Amino acid sequence: MGPTPRAARALVLLAGFYLLGLFLLAALAAADWAAAVHTPGPFALKVFIVSAVLALPIVRGMFMLRTPPYEDVPGVRVDESREPRLWRTVRDIAQQVGTRAPDEILLTGDVNAAVSEDSRLLGLAGGTRRLRIGLPLMTGLSESGLRAVLAHEMGHYGNADTRLAAISERGRVHVLRTVAHFEERAGAKVSKERARQEKKAAAAVAKGRKAKEVDTTGTGVTYRAMARLYTAYGKFYLRATLSGSRRAEFAADVAAARIAGRDATSSALREIPVINAAHDFYLNCYATLGVDAGLLPPPGEFLGGFRHLLAARHEELDALRGELPTEPVSPYDSHPPIAERVARIEALPDDGRASDPVRPSLSLLADADRSFAAVEETVLTPAALGLRRLDWPELVHAAMSVQTERSAQRFGALVLGTAAGEDTSPRGTDGGGGTPGHGADAHGTPGHGADARPDADADRTSRPEADPEGDGAGAATLGALLDAIDAGALWRIAERLPRSAEAAAAHGRAAREFARPQLRAGLSQLVSAEYLRQGRARWQLSWAESAALELPYGHVDELPAALEAAVADRPDTGPLRALLEPVAAPETSAPAQAPAPGPTA
Repeated sequence: MGPTPRAARALVLLAGFYLLGLFLLAALAAADWAAAVHTPGPFALKVFIVSAVLALPIVRGMFMLRTPPYEDVPGVRVDESREPRLWRTVRDIAQQVGTRAPDEILLTGDVNAAVSEDSRLLGLAGGTRRLRIGLPLMTGLSESGLRAVLAHEMGHYGNADTRLAAISERGRVHVLRTVAHFEERAGAKVSKERARQEKKAAAAVAKGRKAKEVDTTGTGVTYRAMARLYTAYGKFYLRATLSGSRRAEFAADVAAARIAGRDATSSALREIPVINAAHDFYLNCYATLGVDAGLLPPPGEFLGGFRHLLAARHEELDALRGELPTEPVSPYDSHPPIAERVARIEALPDDGRASDPVRPSLSLLADADRSFAAVEETVLTPAALGLRRLDWPELVHAAMSVQTERSAQRFGALVLGTAAGEDTSPRGTDGGGGTPGHGADAHGTPGHGADARPDADADRTSRPEADPEGDGAGAATLGALLDAIDAGALWRIAERLPRSAEAAAAHGRAAREFARPQLRAGLSQLVSAEYLRQGRARWQLSWAESAALELPYGHVDELPAALEAAVADRPDTGPLRALLEPVAAPETSAPAQAPAPGPTA
C-alpha cells in the first residue's frame, strides 16, 4: 500500500473517532429533548445533569487536539565535523534509498536504532528528521550489519512512515485519553460511594446494629458503559493502524536488503536479539555490580565495558545465534516477529553480496571511547554520576567482597540471631543476585550480580572489608557458629533453616541430608567473608565466566573437605579452624628480600 492510500486510511480512522463522539453527543441531546417533552421537570433536570456530565469527557477528547510532547531519549547529538565518517555513511544510504537524510544524529545508550520526524499538518508536511543510534547496538554489529540497520531506518523515511505516524498517533492518543477520562470519573464515583457506605456502616456499628456489607456494583456503570464503547473502537483502531506498522517493517526490511544485501540484512536481524540479551546480562551483572557498594566502572566503561563481554563470551553468543527467539504473536504488535522477518529476507533471491562481519561498526566513530563517555553522562542520573569510580578488577573485588559479607551476615542472622539486614534467608546459593547459573558454589564463590539501581546513594562504602556491623562482627559470628557446632548444636541450628514440606516431614538421617547442603553453603559464605577480612583472598574479574574467589595456596583443595567435616554427622571443625588461622609474619632482624618471581596461586 502506497503513502497516499495509507494516509487516506489513517485519516478515515481518525475521523471515525470524531464521528463516534458526535453520535454520542447527538444521542445525549435526544435524551434531553425527550426528557424535556415527556417527563416532569425534576426528572428532566436530572437527565440534563447526567447528560452534561457524560458529554464533558467526550468533548474534551474531541477538542483537546494537542498530543503529549514526545519523550526525548537521552543521547548526544553529533554533527558532521565531529563524526564525519558516520554522517557520510548515513547520507550515502539515504541517497541510495532515495530519501532526504536526517537533520540530526543522536548517539544513545540502548540497543536500538530509530527514526522520527517532526511533521506538521497531520503529517502532510515534513519536518526535522532525527536518527538515533544506540552505542550498544554499534558495539555488537559489524559495519555491514549497521549499514543494513541504517538502510532499514532510511526505508521508513522513504516510505513516509514517520510522517504518517503523526495521524495514527493522534488517533491513539485521543481514544486512550477519552477512555481514561471515563474510567477516572467512574473510579471517583465508586470511591465516593464506598466512603459513604463505610461511614454509614460505622455509624450502625456504633449504635449496636449490624452493618451492611459495602456494595458498589452499580456505581459508575454509565461511565463504564461509555468507556467500553470507546475501548471497542480503540481496539479496532489499534488493530488497523498496527497492522500497517507491521507491513511498514517488512517494506523497510526489503529496502535494507536492496541497499546492504540480503545476507547482511538477515545477519543483522539475527544479531539484534543476541545483542539485546547480552546487554541486559552485562548491565545486571557487570555495569551495576558495584552500585550497592557505591561504585561504578571508570568513565566511559559503564557503556564501553560491553565490548569486553562480547569478546570473551563469543561461544555462548554463537549458541544464541543458532536459534531465533520465539515470540507470541498479537494483533497489537507494532513489529512482526524476528523469525518471520528473517524468513522473508532469506527467501529473497541471492544477490551475490555476502555479509562481511570483520570490521566493527564502532570504526565509523572518530573516537569510540570519547563517545561512550559522553553518552554515559546523559544516561546516568546525577546520583549515579557521583559514585566512586574504580577500574574493573578493583571494582569486582570491592563489590563482591561487600556482597559476600552481607550474604554471610544474613546466614548468621538466621541461624544465630545476629544483627544483619532485612533479608534473613540463607542465601548461600545466591552471590548477590546476578549471574544466571553462577551462584555461590560449595567454595563460597558468588557470581557477578547486583540490583541495577543507578540512583543508589553515592556515600555507601566501597571498602572491600566493609562490615555494616563492625569489623569484628563477622568473625564473631563464624566463631560462635563453630563453637555451637563443637557443642553439638549443629542439627538444632539446622531446624532454623527454611524447609520444604518434604524436608519438614523428614526425621533422622533423612532430615540431616536435607539440611546439610544449606548448612554447608551458609558456612562457606561465612568462611569466604573471613578470608576477605583477613586479606588472604581476592575476587578475580572474569569476562568469560563468574568472578572467582582466589584463596591462599592449597586452600582450594583443602577447603571442601574441611567444610564437609564441619557439617558431617559427627562434626569436626578442627580442619576449618586450622585453615582460618591467620599466618603470623616471621620475625627477622634483617629486612626481607623480595622473593624471586614465581607462579601465582
